[in-house]
Amino acid sequence: MNNSVTSHTTAEETDIAQAMRGDLNAFNRLVLAYQNLAYSVAYRTLQDDEAAADAVQESFIKAYRALGSFQGGSFKSWLIRIVVNTCYDALRSQQRKPTESLDSLPVDSEYAGQLIDPAENPETYAERMELSELIERAIGALPAEQRLVLTLYDVHGYSYEEIAEIGDIPMGTVKSRINRARARVRDILLRHPELLPASFRP
Repeated sequence: MNNSVTSHTTAEETDIAQAMRGDLNAFNRLVLAYQNLAYSVAYRTLQDDEAAADAVQESFIKAYRALGSFQGGSFKSWLIRIVVNTCYDALRSQQRKPTESLDSLPVDSEYAGQLIDPAENPETYAERMELSELIERAIGALPAEQRLVLTLYDVHGYSYEEIAEIGDIPMGTVKSRINRARARVRDILLRHPELLPASFRP
């Protein structure tokens, strides 16, 4: 397994080096490797298909032009930071606001993304789909900076350190935003207890 990881890393580093020399095919391979991740982050941040697609396209153009400034380390984190900055620029220009106004809540460690129900009959499946849609709406109601850190941490598995680097914010801010985002999502979910597994109902 270690060999496969090493070969993957070496292949990416080769593509980066070739792209920095102007090889568009090499850069396109990098685009293919990260376009789904970039779109997921952009969509969760902007909450709009077209805006997210535009942000991703703009981000890859910026990344290609800025390849000379890449100084090693995690290319993925470097690229996602460009995506994040592009999304924030779009939000500022659109003056987009959250779809729901939520009061500040105390930090709570429970989060709907951790809800698991092993039963899967048709009725359970339908309820799970309703719960999934409710979670998406709850995340969509968060302020953009909370949506972003929640997506990076809980959906894509970035560490606190990586998110702090991507967002150019202190690690304490990252942890605070994640906790507040989870608390707000949980608050919205508890307004619909009928959709929650029994063990999570108040």
